[in-house]
Amino acid sequence: MAEIPKSYDPQGVEQQWYDRWVAAGCFAGKVDPTRESFAVMIPPPNVTGVLHMGHLLNNTLQDIMVRRARQEGKSALWLPGTDHAGIATQSRVEKDLRQNHGKTRHDLGREKFIEVASEWRDKHGGIILNQLRKLGASCDWDRKVHTLDAGYSQAVLQAFVTLYERGYVYRGKRMVNWCPVSQTGLSDEEVIMKPSKGSLFKMRYEVVEHPGTYLEISTTRPETIPGDSGVAVHPEDERYQHLIGKHVWRPFPRAQIRIVGDTAVEREFGTGVLKVTPAHDRTDFDIGKRHGLPVLDVMNPDGTMNADAGPLAGLERFKARAAAAKLLEELGALVKVEPYENTVGFSERADVPIEPRLSEQWFIHYPKIEEAKRAVTAGIIKFHPERWTKTYLHWLENIQDWCVSRQLWWGHRIPVWYPAGESDAKSAKSQIESPGEGWVQDSDVLDTWFSSWLWAHETMEPAALAKFFPTSVLVTGPDIIFFWVARMIMASLEYTGEVPFKDVYFTGIIRDKQGRKMSKSLGNSPEPLDLIAKFGADGLRFGLLTIAPKGQDILFDEDRVSQGRNFCNKLWNASRFRQMSGPMFDNGNLAAIASRLKPSQLDDDDFAILHGLAELTDATSQRLDEHEFTAYSQGLYTFFWGDFCDWYVEASKSRLADPALRDTCLAVQDLVLRQFLLMLHPIAPFITEELWHLLGYGAEKDFIQNHGTGTGGDLLRVLREHGVKMMTSKVADVGLLREFVAAVRAMKSQANQANKRDSLVTVIAKDVTAKALLEHNRDKVSRLAGLAELNFAADAGGRPGTVTPVGVVLLEVGDAMDVGAEKIRLGKEIEKIEKAVAAGEAKLSNETFVSKAPPQILDGARKQLNEAKAKRDELVRMLASLG
Repeated sequence: MAEIPKSYDPQGVEQQWYDRWVAAGCFAGKVDPTRESFAVMIPPPNVTGVLHMGHLLNNTLQDIMVRRARQEGKSALWLPGTDHAGIATQSRVEKDLRQNHGKTRHDLGREKFIEVASEWRDKHGGIILNQLRKLGASCDWDRKVHTLDAGYSQAVLQAFVTLYERGYVYRGKRMVNWCPVSQTGLSDEEVIMKPSKGSLFKMRYEVVEHPGTYLEISTTRPETIPGDSGVAVHPEDERYQHLIGKHVWRPFPRAQIRIVGDTAVEREFGTGVLKVTPAHDRTDFDIGKRHGLPVLDVMNPDGTMNADAGPLAGLERFKARAAAAKLLEELGALVKVEPYENTVGFSERADVPIEPRLSEQWFIHYPKIEEAKRAVTAGIIKFHPERWTKTYLHWLENIQDWCVSRQLWWGHRIPVWYPAGESDAKSAKSQIESPGEGWVQDSDVLDTWFSSWLWAHETMEPAALAKFFPTSVLVTGPDIIFFWVARMIMASLEYTGEVPFKDVYFTGIIRDKQGRKMSKSLGNSPEPLDLIAKFGADGLRFGLLTIAPKGQDILFDEDRVSQGRNFCNKLWNASRFRQMSGPMFDNGNLAAIASRLKPSQLDDDDFAILHGLAELTDATSQRLDEHEFTAYSQGLYTFFWGDFCDWYVEASKSRLADPALRDTCLAVQDLVLRQFLLMLHPIAPFITEELWHLLGYGAEKDFIQNHGTGTGGDLLRVLREHGVKMMTSKVADVGLLREFVAAVRAMKSQANQANKRDSLVTVIAKDVTAKALLEHNRDKVSRLAGLAELNFAADAGGRPGTVTPVGVVLLEVGDAMDVGAEKIRLGKEIEKIEKAVAAGEAKLSNETFVSKAPPQILDGARKQLNEAKAKRDELVRMLASLG
């Protein structure tokens, strides 16, 4: 066994272990009929994307799950891949063409553009997968899938054809969300509603039949006035009933437009008069359709005004807004302009306001909606946290047909063919290959999410599909619960008859310390690779998980994440201390280590740490089962740093110096370190693998992933088989001593004696048993608390002290005590304990609790209350003694 270096160097350890894992096939998802399966499908990142903080959290969680499954002996598969990202990739390639070559995609033509885009993807794509390797992601890289791979593309096209044949697909001219930058339609889920500050323009339209009579109308979009083909009022609105059927003058281009009565108009909103622009608003389109109003499209696909916009023709839409306001003012039709706040739909990708636009598009009526609801309500699929179930069901209750066509070239071209010279859907055929000569394929491509919704079942070959499908768990963000989660469930039910996964874990959103969402524009989003370089992959993973409560947003703070790096250093130093403390042995398994124990030499601290180790083993398993990752990481931290390093290692140093006791003490350390490395491995794979080998717990060609933690009962059983009988009373005694030492350290700190090793304390013992416990452990607690003397007295003599479970402790401070500060401290302690007393009394006065709680729980609650009251009374007495 090699010597453990003085300090831990993550960069020197991580890459060499990752390369060894890959070379040894550690990440291979093997189809093994003798093993239980566990499968996770990576949410495919954009092929041209780079790692961001959300990826870091999401993939760390997936890696924890998969590594743990391997330790449990399961046949585990984590399948990686990338998404072709239709709009995002095409936009970046077109930008490159414009800036570097002075060309557009139309200059190249479709085939050449796709060729150029493919070359650009191959050059710039895949970076994120290499970055995930730096994080330690243990994906089966041999199974990597890209959504434009030939096999996957074939499956995507066939899925469309199948839905077409089953009657779920149709083409229609409908109002869609239009992105003027990408120049394509968007589904509702690709539109992000954002608060917006703008202006409300109040204007007046003159009634044709009653010159000098005007209808006042408010709008936020005066640039669409040329597209007005009517105004609407509520048919029961007495103010305007007499005008229904008459006309008003549209200001520009000047024309007569009809006044209609429609119940969609809200009488109480504004003046109760609505301008109707059927080509540029969904509600207006419906009103216009009911009343036969003309549809006047006054905007080009790129967001500029077209020739039908009259005096606004050629202007960009927002410049046209200002020009329209000026025209209204010149015509005397502008009443006033006032600030206005509302929510505006933005294109998710281009981050510009969308335009409602009438367009011919392909739509899908979602299949298996009711079955998708039942899958979740019946518990076949479980959401974590469960609260997202309500959001999911609400969307399915109000689901709209899916606009799946995109006016792009990069992606899966829609497998629909028309006779040459025709574009009527009635004469179209849907099939993958051309029906023959004289047929032309639809020019649009499918929404990227149409390929992603097949991800769970179209990424595996038949043997793997039979083994790993349905998959075990999906880890994703709640922001794509509609985009992806719900759609995958429906697609899987439609195409396979089964759900795609059994559990869905929704992560929180990572925000900065001020609660703001991270973004490059705000400059508050750190680079994950920089963080990995700074803290090490394990340190970053561990630190991040300690501040990521289940399903809640995370307030990222580098100072708090540095806790992970510090923890790795603590583990390294503790392991090095073990190696330096004595000879290393055959530590290949628990039994080999347990055989070195001499039961008669075990003391209270040995029993306490081994008992805590068994409890932690079971708690760790339960927390991982329940996806309580923060509790998992914090539990490991508390045990190792507090129970093992701060207490057990320090308490046992004197025994290590005794040759007769040393080997048993070292065996206990080995039991703890070996078991702890196994529990820590899923979250900190690199350092645990390194120490596993340096401490001799694994053979040279063995890996830690091949060893499970077992249960706490397994650990205790091995100990019993080697003559160790656990003594729980000793465990409780150590707990009392630790509280005593902690109280003394706190008192010393307040008295500016924290670093003194010769402090004096006097103890008024709670009872004879407590006094005997302290006397028996006098040397140990004096050493750990930094005391020169520990004396006993019958009473405090009116002096203030601190209440502990073994009695009141008085710190001898001579004339240096600040009475005022001591009064404040005692007052705060009393206030704190009063809350505990009130809570205990409320619990025991609750009839429901008292009637349903098991006897042992009731007894424990009563005991806690009595102890809290006793401590309160002692503190009150101490405060009174200060005058």
